[in-house]
Order: sequence, then structure tokens, then C-alpha cells
Amino acid sequence: MRTPRLSRRAVLAGSAAAVAATAVSSAAVSPAVAAPVAGASGYRWRNVVVGGTGFVTGVLFHPSVRGLAYARTDIGGAYRWDDRAGRWTPLTDHLGWDDWNLLGVEAIAVDPAHPGRVYLALGTYAQSWAGNGAVLRSEDRGATWSRTDLDVKLGANEDGRGAGERLLVDPRDSDTLWLGTRHDGLLKSTDRGATWAAASGFPAKASPSGQGVVFLVAAGRAVYAGWGDGDGTSGTANLYRTADGTAWEAVPGQPSGTAAKVPIRAAYDRHTRELYVTYANAPGPNGQSDGSVHKLRTATGKWADVTPVRPGGTTGDGSADTFGYGGVAVDARRPGTLAVSTNNRWADVDTVYRTTNGGRTWTSLKDAAVFDVSETPYLKWGDDKPKFGWWIQALAVDPYDSKHIVYGTGATLYGTRDLKRWAPQIRGLEETAVRQLISPPVGEAHLLSGLGDIGVMYHERLTASPARGMAANPVFGSATGLAQAAARPSYVVRAGWGDNGNGACSNDGGRTWAPFEAQPDIAKDAPGPIATNADGSALLWSFVHWDGTKYAAHRSTDNGTTWSEISSFPKGATPVADPADPTLFYAYDTDTGTLLASTDSGLSFTARAGGLPSGDAQFKLVAAPGRSGDLWLSAKWNGLYRSTDGGASFSKVASCWASYTLGFGKAADGADYPAIYQVGSTDTITAVYRSDDEAKTWTRINDDAHQWGWTGEVVVGDPRVYGRVYLATNGRGIQYGEPLR
Repeated sequence: MRTPRLSRRAVLAGSAAAVAATAVSSAAVSPAVAAPVAGASGYRWRNVVVGGTGFVTGVLFHPSVRGLAYARTDIGGAYRWDDRAGRWTPLTDHLGWDDWNLLGVEAIAVDPAHPGRVYLALGTYAQSWAGNGAVLRSEDRGATWSRTDLDVKLGANEDGRGAGERLLVDPRDSDTLWLGTRHDGLLKSTDRGATWAAASGFPAKASPSGQGVVFLVAAGRAVYAGWGDGDGTSGTANLYRTADGTAWEAVPGQPSGTAAKVPIRAAYDRHTRELYVTYANAPGPNGQSDGSVHKLRTATGKWADVTPVRPGGTTGDGSADTFGYGGVAVDARRPGTLAVSTNNRWADVDTVYRTTNGGRTWTSLKDAAVFDVSETPYLKWGDDKPKFGWWIQALAVDPYDSKHIVYGTGATLYGTRDLKRWAPQIRGLEETAVRQLISPPVGEAHLLSGLGDIGVMYHERLTASPARGMAANPVFGSATGLAQAAARPSYVVRAGWGDNGNGACSNDGGRTWAPFEAQPDIAKDAPGPIATNADGSALLWSFVHWDGTKYAAHRSTDNGTTWSEISSFPKGATPVADPADPTLFYAYDTDTGTLLASTDSGLSFTARAGGLPSGDAQFKLVAAPGRSGDLWLSAKWNGLYRSTDGGASFSKVASCWASYTLGFGKAADGADYPAIYQVGSTDTITAVYRSDDEAKTWTRINDDAHQWGWTGEVVVGDPRVYGRVYLATNGRGIQYGEPLR
């Protein structure tokens, strides 16, 4: 899977705000509590286990504490490694709806002299439409946090997100921190991150569209800064240093040329007093085709090229073997021993090289690697086999165990304890961007999911990664549609981005699949949401390109063998099937604020209610299970609307002023209507709610420690278990909550 999920699609950097003298003063935030715990809401929240699935952009072992490590992700927050439990603890789940942009972690820093201190630089996008970044600081390893909001933007999900670390505790003074930004230069704090100001004397000039400071690393008492906007030639240096924290200079003799255009990461060997730097001709993770590895003997200023393998050769089938270099990590116990990773090496697959003699000779760890992915079977990629990795920029060597190496990929963390056998070291870390959820009324699985990057999954258990891995035949990248026939739940259809077809059906509840025999031509370029009517006799497939372009929907009545265009269906709309009457379909035209309905199984659509909220493609129309014509419309900040006459008229629900997504689950004992679950606002807080009385009243069921940023895609209750709810997040996987008994 070479491309990131749609939610991760990095946008070209726009202009950034100018650096102000100081950031705003710090403000306390709610503690981040390790999951699973019982929340104040009376609900217990846990992840549905998939295992990773996202880009782990950084891993940092604490140099002074055995078994302590931290990981960062591009859209899914930060984690702390619990060595005793062998799992990761999420640290940023307390960030709420308004702080969705802070779920991307640009950098992590620890204080070697104070083991409890950890710092996070947060900010997912540096675009004008995104909020500013923030720094979180903790004295207790992330159990509780204090926060400083910055007046600059960070870009944890933009190009260069695998570089770093951009945050550093000064080696001379634990109260001093450095923060490298993409578009606003180098910042400095002298009060442990509470306030920040532009660092005086830093010579590189910030650019509104560049990479800026890509890493900060301590080498003895000196600090080195990698600069992503130079090329290593005179006047455009890509490496700077300060010996006293005040005066900065370009490092003399630094590598130049295309292969050394962008420094990616650096690591210091304190035994040999050598600084190792990886380079590439682009910031990555995509787009790199050349790179190198160099070391600097800091005492003498002498540079050496120690590149393991020069990019640009050919593979056995004649493909060009192009790539850059990404991660670098030194062995704290053995002088001259370190590892580096290739990145964006698609022809011959990325690898980690290891040397024990300062880079004179290298061994590719991929060559002897034996993988065990039984804990996360999706890493077999359908009928394929595990890859050593791609997007390898996070790389770490345990300072207390020379053979314990961990590296990140676009989907997981792999670890080894003997340099040969590798397995995912990912328990507790869930980064999926979730797009669709179905909880079937019968069958083995209580959940089917449609996910970014890894398609559709059948969850036999909620506490283990699906045994079948990614749904195959065909394998999808990102799923765009998932639907089940209400009166025939064994029949399920799905749509998504695939190399060998974009639609498939299942006759066993989603366990196994077969591709549609044919598909509309537009499906390969713009697969969108799909629906099936109550008895599975008709399919409606809507088409939307990832850039937002909408196309005419198509219909099939022979299980995908033939398709016909539906000219009366609003382009790009999501088809919704009536759960009780197979002749009825609905669609909400967000451009005009009109509800349309079909009474001939999707052959034609006519307008019913109009004058509803318009202008936002993310309005959500859902049908109450087991009832005909009972429709609910989540209209975001316009509130919640309901129709009981098949969309002929709608009434606004008075109990909430904002509704982002809504779903149904098993009714409470004695209730004659399904439980309703909603992400919305009944007062001032956007949260997860449940109603047992047809939306007359609501009970908040998450709490301040369990918010997960943006959660407006899907929420659905379990039709067989009262109170159980499944929640889609954009980077923290599938959360599920259950009432405390």
C-alpha cells in the first residue's frame, strides 16, 4: 500500500503566521488515562483490536530508564511503552473535538536527567485552515499534562513527518527546550516549555513552504539542527550547531549534492564522539529517490561518507532501485554500532542496515529476517506475505539491549530481540482511520469495519486482530462503502480503492467475498458509498473522487453483473436503504438541502422534503432499524432532524443543537424503540451520547479522558447487546464502550 489514506493526504504547505515573541501562557488539561479504565460516565472504553495500521513516525527509548519508550504517530497521538505489560498506553486520548488538529504528534522529547519528564509537540497540519500547534509537558511520564498553545503551526501529517526529532531538552540545562518548526524557524523555551520565543542568532531563514528545522540532536554539550530548506552548499547549509545555546554556525564541510539535499535524522555516538546523519533528496515519506549516510567526527570536524548502498542500481527484474535514507539509531552500549533504514524503496523493499564498525561495513537485517505476524494477520496483505517495511523512518535501538531494535512502517511497529526474528510490537497502539461500521443482528461477528488503507475487516472477536486480516478477493486499500441487507444479513457489499476491482459482495455475512462480475468504468477512479436494499435484490453505487468530484450513481439488480446509470440520483450522495421495505431508497442532496426517495428499488428518485440544511457533504442520513420511513438527519451544527413519513417532512429535534453522526443499537429493557447513539452537542460539549427515549433526553457516555479528537464519521450500537456502542475515530482506531455492570 503505497499511498496514505485519504484522511492522511498531506496538503502543500501554505503561508504560516509570523513568529510572535512568546506563546500564550500554559493551561492545565485533563489527564490522559491508560485504557481500559472506567470513565466518569459509567462506561468502560477500549479499542477494538486491529493492531497499528497507521504510520508510526517516531520511537524514542528513554536513555536513563530501562524499558521506557515513547512513540508518536502522524494522526493518532502519542504512546508510552509499558515493558512489564508488553503494550503501549495512549497518552493523548483526552484531546477533544475542538483539538482534533493536535492528534498529530510532530515530535517527542525526554529529559535524561529527570525520567518523569516528557514533552510533546502537537499539530497535524500547517495549513491556514488548521489550528495552531501546542506543546504538552508532563512530570509523570504522560499520566497528566500541562499545555502551552503556540502561535505557530506544526505539520505532523505533512511531508517530512518521519524526520526528527524536532523537539529537544538542552543537554546543558533541563529547563531549556528547543523546538524546530517547519515555517517559523527555531523556537526556544527557558521554563520547561511553558513559554516560547524565537531563538536568537539562528541563521537559517524560514520559508512559508519549506521544511524548516527537521531535527535537533545533542552531541555532548552541543546542539545540532538539521535544516530542510538547504542543499549543503555555501550559503544554503543544511546543518547548524551551537556550543553555548546562543551562537549558531553552519557546520563546515557538510555533505552537498542531490543525495544530501534534506537531512532526515541524526544520532550521536558518545563513545566515538561521532554524529551520524541520514539524507535524502526529498523530505519523505514519499518522493525520495536518492540519499546517503554521513558521519561527522565532532572533535575534529572531519566528515566521512558511510552510505551502506548507493541508490540508483537495478533489481533482478530490471527495476530501478531508488530510495532515500531515513532512520538512524546508535547502540548506547557498543561503540561504532548503529542501524540506519532505507525509505521509499519500492522495487527492492526497504531494509534496516546494521554496522558494528562505524559504517565501514554493513549487514542488511532484511536478508535473514523471519517474520511472525500471527498477532496481526492483516500484515499478510491478503494473499501476499509480510513485507520488511516501507516508510521506515522511525528506528530505535534499546539502550539496555543491543539486540532489541524497533522500527516503524506505514502500518505497524516491528521489533526483534535477536536481530533475526521479527514480530509486531504494537499491542495497544491503534491508529486506524475508520470510515464505516456495521454491527450485524446475527452471526459470529458483532462488527464489520471499513477502514482507511486496510479495507474491510470481519471482527470475530473485539479483543484480537481479525484472523482473516484484510478482506480479500479483491484486496482494497481504503474502503469507501460497506452495507448489509437488513432482511438478509448474510448479504453484505463493499466498495473501495483496489487494484483488481472496486466492489465485492459476500453471502456469508462478510467472512468471504467475491468481486462484482463487472463495474462501471468510473469505479476505478472514484469508488464511493454503496448500498443494498432490504432483501439484497438491488445495489446502488455512488461515485466520488478523493478530490471531491462527484459522478452519476449506478444501479444493479443482478448482483453486480450489469449496471445502469441513475440520472435522477443526486451526484455524490450516499444512498440509504429502507430497512423494512425493499422498494424504498433515500438520498440526501447536500447541495440543495433536499431529501429524495425512490419507490421502485432505486430505479428513479423524486424530491420530497426541501429547505433542509445544505452546503456540507458530511451531513449523515440514517434509517432506524426495523421501521419503514423513519429517517434521522445529522446536520452538524444545524442540529438533528427526524422524519417518520419517509422524508416527506422533517421536524427538528429540540434536545441537541449539533449532531455530527448518529446510529442505533439494542433497545433498553422495557423500551419499544432502539437505543440511539450520537456524536453531537446537547449543551456546550461535543461528546458521545445515548438516548433511550427517542432523542427526548441524552446521557453522555464518554468522559474528558476519552475523547479521541474528531469522531464525526460513524457511531453505531450493537443490536444484540444493550449499551454497547462502536465509535469511529480518525486516527485512534475503533473505540467501543460498554456500561459498567
